[in-house]
Amino acid sequence: MAKYDKIQVLTAIGETGIVPVFYNGDVEVSKNVLKACYEGGIRAFEFANRGDHAQEVFKELSKYAVAELPGMILGAGSVVDPGTASIYIQLGANFVVGPLFNPAIAPICNRRNIPYAPGCGSVSEVGAAQEAGCDLCKVFPGDVLGPAFVKGLRAPMPWSKLMVTGGVKPTLENLEGWFKAGVYCVGMGSNLFPKDAIAAGDWDKISALCADALKIVKEVR
Repeated sequence: MAKYDKIQVLTAIGETGIVPVFYNGDVEVSKNVLKACYEGGIRAFEFANRGDHAQEVFKELSKYAVAELPGMILGAGSVVDPGTASIYIQLGANFVVGPLFNPAIAPICNRRNIPYAPGCGSVSEVGAAQEAGCDLCKVFPGDVLGPAFVKGLRAPMPWSKLMVTGGVKPTLENLEGWFKAGVYCVGMGSNLFPKDAIAAGDWDKISALCADALKIVKEVR
């Protein structure tokens, strides 16, 4: 079950501003990546449900985070149906993220007092998700919608907490554009996890990328 409740999760995500998004079918690789992010200052991490038996890898990551990485909040991503959400919550997911908004997932997460951040691509979708109790909505795909979408949405709906995912890069220009538009946080995938670094086991490089990105976020806010 979740170790952290909704308020704790949203606070941690808001303070750091970055949620790495990662999937690998190898438990040891995933543990090393999780630890590297932790050492780089990350405190919320989304493990994506993108491969066969992904939940088994997540189970081991969840136990590892609780035992070895105090304060690291682990969540499950790429969740599109309530059954999958329930599995990950039982395995210790502290938040659930999806590429789309499925209203049937919201009550499951609300009942367990954990955030559900659904993927939304329109103002109406964000509004519907908020009515269902989603405090944090994911703007996806970010590289298609752009910072102007975030700025435009928050003008009439300034209470909206938005996490943009898709096309986010650990650069000053990119992160400044998103945070100036008003995002609450960003989700960042492959740009934090270069294939060559993963293949070489260069975990220090991943820690450095995380630390540099967090520094940029702090500067542009």
